[in-house]
Amino acid sequence: MLNKKFIAIIPARGGSKQIKNKNIKKFLGKPLIHWTIEAAINSNSIDKIYVSTDSNLIVKKCEKFKNKITILKRPKNLAKDNTKMLDVIKNFSKSNFFKKKNFLGLIILQPTSPLRNHLDIKKSCKLFLKNKPDSLISINKINHQHNPESIYKKNGIFIKKYNNKKFIPLRQKKKEYFAGNGAAIYITNKKNLNKFIIGGKKIIGYEMPVNRSIDIDTKFDFEIAEMIKKNEI
Repeated sequence: MLNKKFIAIIPARGGSKQIKNKNIKKFLGKPLIHWTIEAAINSNSIDKIYVSTDSNLIVKKCEKFKNKITILKRPKNLAKDNTKMLDVIKNFSKSNFFKKKNFLGLIILQPTSPLRNHLDIKKSCKLFLKNKPDSLISINKINHQHNPESIYKKNGIFIKKYNNKKFIPLRQKKKEYFAGNGAAIYITNKKNLNKFIIGGKKIIGYEMPVNRSIDIDTKFDFEIAEMIKKNEI
């Protein structure tokens, strides 16, 4: 138990280009967003869970959790394809919900990361409390074929090394690199909430395995994530 020193926002706008109504599309029999809500609840690390949405349909699909979450209706101008998450957070910080809460960190949990589980959230919170960073982001190790020592860019009909580093053919001798895994977990401390989502001088990474790091953007992502989750269950 972490004394629930965190609050969480699950951002879920209604629009989606690649997959219609993506956030409530059935994922192994239940709306995609339900997997994130349940992971947040079961982490036992969060004092209050907010779902930020502009969609009445999403609100309806979340009714079964009405005693455990709070719906924040988002204005349409903050629910566009190019809306920045920081603007959504700034809007939230002006609300009475925010002002009345005493917490150490805000967790952002995207509903498009259904393979992230309650233990990932709990461990991230513990890591945040232990190290007291400005922010935390979930990461996974980059495949050696995609690290900066191995990638190329197009140069007309030819290709050239992306950087000037000497080519290293042996995987075992390459450096390890990491990347954010589709915003499965973001945590920002309260005092920097209006400055950045992930930033500051002290950023910490919570490493997750590749099989829990899929960020659903396309139908292919959706199918792969379902297959992985089904086998896990």
